[in-house]
Amino acid sequence: MGRISALARYMGTLAAVVGIFAGLLLAAPAAHATTAPPAASESPAAVTETGESESPGGSVTDGAEFQNRISGVLRNAGSPVSGVTIKASANGYEAQTQTAENGSWSIGVPEQGAYEVELDESTLPEGLGLADGQENPRTVTFAGTSNITTLFLLGEGIVLQGDSFGTKLVERAVAGLSFGLLLALSAVGLSLIFGTTGLTNFAHGEMVTFGAVLAFAFSAAGLPLWLALILAVAGGAGLGYVQDAGLWKPLRMRGTGLVPMMIVSIGLALALRYTILFFFGGATQQLPDSQSPMLELGPVSISRNNLVSLCVSLAVILVVAALLLRTRIGKATRAVADNPPLAAASGIDVDRVIRIVWMAGGALAALGGILWAYYRPGVSFNMGQQILLLIFASVTLGGLGTVFGALIGSIIVGLFVEISTLWLEADLKYVGALLIMILVLLVRPQGILGRRERIG
Repeated sequence: MGRISALARYMGTLAAVVGIFAGLLLAAPAAHATTAPPAASESPAAVTETGESESPGGSVTDGAEFQNRISGVLRNAGSPVSGVTIKASANGYEAQTQTAENGSWSIGVPEQGAYEVELDESTLPEGLGLADGQENPRTVTFAGTSNITTLFLLGEGIVLQGDSFGTKLVERAVAGLSFGLLLALSAVGLSLIFGTTGLTNFAHGEMVTFGAVLAFAFSAAGLPLWLALILAVAGGAGLGYVQDAGLWKPLRMRGTGLVPMMIVSIGLALALRYTILFFFGGATQQLPDSQSPMLELGPVSISRNNLVSLCVSLAVILVVAALLLRTRIGKATRAVADNPPLAAASGIDVDRVIRIVWMAGGALAALGGILWAYYRPGVSFNMGQQILLLIFASVTLGGLGTVFGALIGSIIVGLFVEISTLWLEADLKYVGALLIMILVLLVRPQGILGRRERIG
């Protein structure tokens, strides 16, 4: 009963955090937002034959109806420059906007890919021009993230170059921390499962997808967003329970080896992925409020959804850490991870602990999938497959079976993925993260916090 009540407290706390997350998404702050959807009284934008989005007056809009955004801040010697026109175009689509009072600008685009971005120099204040060497128009390419920043330098550009690089570095670091903590939710669940069972679960990516798909299904059914998110996380915990009760426990009871079980997990991953494809379809769907305004936090621009994701991920991880360190079920989990036979001899119900770990791992994976859907943005049948290698990289880098190692590994991977875009093409950023994992393991095979006896 003590373990069941501990699980109930854990699920209640997780539900409360998810409820707060939904409330923050619904409460879109008006202050400091650089973009916002048009007011209800405004006429909807029309679409021309060429695919250009036009307002009723005939001018090209800023693409506010799209989730993917190209943004930046225009400054001259540290002072914002407002009223400057910036355009983005690709494949017949064209949109434009003007810089705001604080110099910020943002243009929505229908899909990720390569876009030509141009600053209209005729709209610059008199006597002000682009710095030497500034490419205009320029091509920007992004993938795997819903926002990309590009900066136009004005004036001489020599002094501003250092400031602009520092600003971009801080923005990428904040985005990397948000992505790393999001990644940590799924990585911690996978690490808990590996630590207590020794199973390398290749179906964990589909558990991530399952949470996002459930959230979309519940919200599409008309449920309030906060309730849809809570039910989706609970559904993820339910999937973990069903997996262990119906598949993994019977295999453990039969004495099945870890390698055959790993192969079974690959088959389960394929079965779940294509079952989701059959019922959900191959199109990418959007969760409610997936389009969020950009917030200006000093020199850093960050979308509201990414900021909320960062806060929620950090809060949930702190709750999980407190449960592992200070509760009976947490201590029992760590004992089972260290030595299952000794834990059983000391009176711990190993099967019940493993069942709870599977439920907790499923809930964390589902929450990670929801936040990943807001980060990308969009829900697709193979979204978990796309992030699975990064989850494995985080767990392996931090140390197999160590929860805090998974957290540290996730943050390192997230930071490297985002900061590397300052030098690498966006399509190569995941390759760099996996390369870092390989290099670290060549020096320290057990990972950052792993112990040598865990290897093999």
